[in-house]
Amino acid sequence: MDIKPKITPIYQSSVFKFEDLNELELYFGEPGSRYLYSRNGNPNSDELADAVNALEGGAGAVATGSGMAAIFVALLVYCQAGDHVLCAADIYGGSSSLLNNELSRMGISVTYVPFEQIYDLKQFVQPTTRLLLAETMSNPLLRVADLRRLANECHQLGLKLVVDNTFATPILTKPLTLGADVVLHSVTKYIAGHSDVTAGVVVAADLEVAARLKQMGVLYGLTLSPMESWLAVRGLKTLHLRMPAHSHNALTVAKFLQQQPAVRAVYYAGLPDHPHHELARQQGGGLFGGMMSILLADDAETVNRFMQRSQRFPFAPSLAGVDSSLSYPLGTSHRYLTPEQQTDLGITVGLVRLSIGIEPVEVLRADLEYALE
Repeated sequence: MDIKPKITPIYQSSVFKFEDLNELELYFGEPGSRYLYSRNGNPNSDELADAVNALEGGAGAVATGSGMAAIFVALLVYCQAGDHVLCAADIYGGSSSLLNNELSRMGISVTYVPFEQIYDLKQFVQPTTRLLLAETMSNPLLRVADLRRLANECHQLGLKLVVDNTFATPILTKPLTLGADVVLHSVTKYIAGHSDVTAGVVVAADLEVAARLKQMGVLYGLTLSPMESWLAVRGLKTLHLRMPAHSHNALTVAKFLQQQPAVRAVYYAGLPDHPHHELARQQGGGLFGGMMSILLADDAETVNRFMQRSQRFPFAPSLAGVDSSLSYPLGTSHRYLTPEQQTDLGITVGLVRLSIGIEPVEVLRADLEYALE
């Protein structure tokens, strides 16, 4: 029977068979022509990596078991013991924890660059500095980096630019086309999109770097399973539809929240009074994504009441699903920063991060109005 599936089946196999030694030699002699072991490569994980690579305009990519795994290999592809890394101070808390707690044990040091000084890196560069890690849209205050300017600054100083593009996705911004060297995603978020996958992906602008990323993923055991890969590819197919819907809802909600007396501030680049609004509009092609943060009264009881009254925004420490949710940076993603670091970044008791889904926007607006009473 000649079976011709419309979509790629799930190759739920840890290992693949060979007819004889000649076929085994073809596997090593013609990379990509056959499969040996799913940690080394699987049709499903390759399909995901190739699809994101095509969207980002890269030379090659590897799918990883989580967004943190993606950050890990994206940093280590350029760094070794004795090297120094620059990192935007406005960064996901997991990224800073990885740098502070794990890469430091490998002999890799880090300096955090305040957003206000991100385009003046020379003062932070050491002889062993290898790269800058930054985000397209910062987590959680949604500051927007001028990636073209940042890439030029890095390359003039002999540095590589590694960009976490999770919040924007390649639908809004393609960092490699703006000069970045490596771009990464927590596929768990928008790319998969349905809160049922844990995955990551790393894309390189250079073919040799892409091959090294793949090798590292294999040797560290960070590659993605077939089932997770298949689910992520299924979600990716609607990304171009979901991101405009997220963006439309988020802009409507942000404008509504600006009018609510209980909301002291709204951090969303789609608002005209956001300091990076014009840059975000240019880099995002007129879309601003589905993430925002709001500032409530600076006491935990107010935040608790808001969370308890909301029915459409469950408190969940993740983001970017088709269903809306909220998170609390002070108590989750940025919990392990020092109080001084939290204060410097504006992560306070009253800060709540909202992930705006694709539900009917009037339902979200009514829920928030009730929660804020």
